[in-house]
Amino acid sequence: MTGPRQTYRSLLFTSFFLLMLVAGCTSIRPELHPEPAVPAPPAHFDYQSYQKMLTSFVDHRGGVNYAELVRNRGDMEQFYRQIAAHSPDSHPNLFTDEKAQLAYWINSYNLTTIRGVVQHYPISSVEDVPPPVLLFFLPRKSGFFFFQRFTYGGVETSLYYLENQVIRKRFVDPRYHFALNCASKSCPELPREPFYPDRLDEQLDREAANFINDKRHVQYDAGSKTLYLSSIFDWYESDFISWLRAGKPVQNKVIVDYILLYLEEQTARLVKHDRGELNIAYLPYDWGLNDASSDHNSEK
Repeated sequence: MTGPRQTYRSLLFTSFFLLMLVAGCTSIRPELHPEPAVPAPPAHFDYQSYQKMLTSFVDHRGGVNYAELVRNRGDMEQFYRQIAAHSPDSHPNLFTDEKAQLAYWINSYNLTTIRGVVQHYPISSVEDVPPPVLLFFLPRKSGFFFFQRFTYGGVETSLYYLENQVIRKRFVDPRYHFALNCASKSCPELPREPFYPDRLDEQLDREAANFINDKRHVQYDAGSKTLYLSSIFDWYESDFISWLRAGKPVQNKVIVDYILLYLEEQTARLVKHDRGELNIAYLPYDWGLNDASSDHNSEK
């Protein structure tokens, strides 16, 4: 949902490499036509254009019709102009509480991820967007998540930075991991609606339950007593454990404790019964594009 869904610490190990990162980044600026820039709403941040885009181009399983979106970018570009001009940092009057701020960053991450795919489409995976040619030895996903730069409230940065230095640093509730969509099949599904400040708790609970009760992400093999988990729970385990332990005297919380908060009752009962002998394994992550385009799928 970048380092979105994988750690890039290896990218930062020398000062020379940091210089190369700056030199190699590609900026993706808002398109100014055919519509003029969107002014700041007087009292709130408007998600109407994003809602229209999601309703028109996202299916009920979270697939995105990128081929049609490439040809019909109006709502996507309108919303991008809004987030490029306004953020909780540049216009705090539009985002007066933590829920409004988190909703903005989640929606902005998801929109710019989609826009990044559209800029390079047709592709079969975010891994198809290469890093700068001199940095060919870097992880394949770095080209998409690290080297593309989008604008948020007048500041250009990468999806990697947005996820790890803004969202993960500022917000303690790890349910955002079930809302951030990295345009890949193993990511949480992209909802057909924005995340709204006044409904954020309800929406995040829904997405957490959907993700954890989807066998593509969590499954239990009672025969081998093995709980298979999405790699998201491996990469970001510290986020889940820190939240579980916050403000509580009991410190021996593990990732299973978080899974059990949302796991459906029958499977949860089996996991609890076998907990003393439980094995944890992590499922391979499918970086194939979450593409619902008929012409793209017909090529497979």
